Amino acid sequence: MKILITGGAGFIGSHLTSELLAQGHEVHIIDNLSTGSQENLDSHHSNSRLWLHEGDILDDAVLEPLIRDCDEVYHLAAAVGVRLILEKPVETIMTNVRGTENVLELARKYSRKVLIASTSEVYGKNKNGPLREDDDRVLGSVMKQRWAYANTKTLDEFLALAYHREWGLPVVIVRLFNTVGPRQIGHYGMVIPNFVGAALEGEPIVIYGSGRQSRCFSHVHDVVRGLMSLMAHPGAVGEIFNVGNKEETTIENLARRVKELTGSSSPISYISYEEAYGPGFEDMERRVPDLTKIRNLVGYQSRKSLDEILASVIEHCRGKVGVK
Repeated sequence: MKILITGGAGFIGSHLTSELLAQGHEVHIIDNLSTGSQENLDSHHSNSRLWLHEGDILDDAVLEPLIRDCDEVYHLAAAVGVRLILEKPVETIMTNVRGTENVLELARKYSRKVLIASTSEVYGKNKNGPLREDDDRVLGSVMKQRWAYANTKTLDEFLALAYHREWGLPVVIVRLFNTVGPRQIGHYGMVIPNFVGAALEGEPIVIYGSGRQSRCFSHVHDVVRGLMSLMAHPGAVGEIFNVGNKEETTIENLARRVKELTGSSSPISYISYEEAYGPGFEDMERRVPDLTKIRNLVGYQSRKSLDEILASVIEHCRGKVGVK
């Protein structure tokens, strides 16, 4: 097929591109390269079935012919990362809401199937778990910019489901839980590349908050496999699915594990959320996915353990910083 990936030069998008090309598809990417990069696609630079269109999903003139001429769309383009959300709040809202609206409207016009990448952030401060797709969302005050991202992605989900219910648009929604792996950068607050980079450079591994908050990390290869399985299954249309890993760890334990696996002498230090992000910042104490729904439909299971995930990131980062 001819497949369009919005944000395809980004971390997850570039891995999805590799897998789709390996299966013989023609892949077109639209990316403004604000957080993605051509370097992520370098291994495919001579592949005649890959096309990179530098442009913005807010630009209908660029987006429309790409959706018109494709068979299906993976919509991954979004403003991501806590730091970016706090630094560029207008860009976050416009990219996530208006960009998704553009994709859905053009997909409706040309009757194209769309996968919408959402996020576990939509659960907000709900610290129950494991979290199911139909669980309540618990969000903070609108005065705290922290929650803008969660709300924009929630609106994306509502909009996608509305297009499905009112116009029959085939949409699949996935909520991603802390996807990590090679090529992810730490510039916008991603914890594992930040920890690994600090450890390899011999710098302090800095934990925000108490370190007792817990997360579940998924390898990007497992996530990509889940996305493609859902896109191919007719039973996924009009539904929302958690995609992630159930292996839970505290951030404090994650820092210790990174230090051990890298053999680093870096100290582990702590700073408050206020010092890292400003006054009034809120975070989630726990975020663990219930994967029953995706497992029952497509047999999804995470194949890589946390140590295997960390090893893959460490190997990638060693080459970047020149540490052997």
